[in-house]
Amino acid sequence: MSNAVYYVEYKLKKGVSREDFLQASEKLNNGHLSKQKGYISWKQLYDETHDTWADFCTFETMEDVKSFEENSGNPCELAKNFYSFINLNSCKGHFFTVERSY
Repeated sequence: MSNAVYYVEYKLKKGVSREDFLQASEKLNNGHLSKQKGYISWKQLYDETHDTWADFCTFETMEDVKSFEENSGNPCELAKNFYSFINLNSCKGHFFTVERSY
């Protein structure tokens, strides 16, 4: 069975501190995300040209990643803090199966 990825692209709110955002991300990862069923990794990507961020979260199965996404609708305090940095209207999320890795 293939791993699954939740990819979401977004922009931060105006005036947000990059360092504070990354600190909130690390706390969310260590305190919550990494404890979710099937969690493998979370990569945060940044496109300086378009001032756009992306999260690349890998899980063992599509069932695991979809369960995680469903539960995100009722966020814990660490997630609420993380979301407070993000312009939620800019979010675009996608689910992928990993077909091949090189």
